[in-house]
Amino acid sequence: MPFPYLRRLWAWMALPLMLATNLCSAPAFSQATFVQTPYKNPKALIDIYLDDPRKLGAALNWVRGVMNPLTEAPYSMIPDEIPIIVLMHGTEVVTLARKNEQRYLEVVQRMRYYADLGVKFKVCGLAIKDYGYTADDLQSFVEVTPSALTDLVHWQNQGYALVPAIVNDKKFSIEEIR
Repeated sequence: MPFPYLRRLWAWMALPLMLATNLCSAPAFSQATFVQTPYKNPKALIDIYLDDPRKLGAALNWVRGVMNPLTEAPYSMIPDEIPIIVLMHGTEVVTLARKNEQRYLEVVQRMRYYADLGVKFKVCGLAIKDYGYTADDLQSFVEVTPSALTDLVHWQNQGYALVPAIVNDKKFSIEEIR
């Protein structure tokens, strides 16, 4: 073409035609593809630091989210093959006190269940001191560490993936927003 501006004009005029052709060749209603990720040697460090001990039930869903898919088919790993450490250092430490077991019975039972499967529950020694507890005051499945923050660094250096257990206040039901 002798005039360069005509070449640019032609390109702009052809663009809608090219887009329409590409859109028409795509399926009208495509769907997501399920991918079976090849998980190997999972090591999870679940960090729980809550502003309300009543949120611990929701935070324990992070343990479920790691454990359940790996113990079910097609992975069928045995729990001993899934090293999980739960490190607690917020208000939820009160749920670990034996004197509070009845008050927080449901989450204590869930933690005990996971502990029986091999999940390690660790609590920050500095945090329990803040609440006036000692190791003698806590459930038998709990290990007291010197400091949650130094433990976070230690276990990450040992190859554990950090999983922050984020629990937001639920404002809507699933039915409302689905």
